[in-house]
Amino acid sequence: MSESIILNFIVGMFIGSMFGIMIMALLSGRRYNNMSQEIQDLRTQRLLLKDELLKRQSKPRPRKYRQKND
Repeated sequence: MSESIILNFIVGMFIGSMFGIMIMALLSGRRYNNMSQEIQDLRTQRLLLKDELLKRQSKPRPRKYRQKND
């Protein structure tokens, strides 16, 4: 009787731990996808801001002055 209780306890722990690991993997996978998407959004935003800064650094063309007719 005692051996069957111990055996059932061990089998229950084994099954419970497997379900726990699977649930943790599903939750962490979803979190990983969210973080990966956030990183991609931040990289895109950084690239757009970098392009905007580089465009503003170029010097404007000098004006062409009219020559005086004497």
